[in-house]
Amino acid sequence: MTQQVEAVYENGILRPLQPLHLKEAARVTVSVSEVTSDGLDELIDYKLLDYARGRINSLATVATLDEVRAKLSQVKGSMAALIIEERGEF
Repeated sequence: MTQQVEAVYENGILRPLQPLHLKEAARVTVSVSEVTSDGLDELIDYKLLDYARGRINSLATVATLDEVRAKLSQVKGSMAALIIEERGEF
């Protein structure tokens, strides 16, 4: 019977990360291949990640504090009233 399991190498000992279906003191042959990712790599949607990074990079420049103050100084009345007006009445 052949089983493929992941293990962690600690203090000179390979510790399987899941139970092995073996009889006690069974002799086995071990092949070792180092896992280079944490196993979560296959769950990452790289297409979406690239899209999001592109959107963030395309958001031009960030307004300076003086630019924000200049825009806010043009608001007539209160900000709350302006927001309610823009959203429409409930």
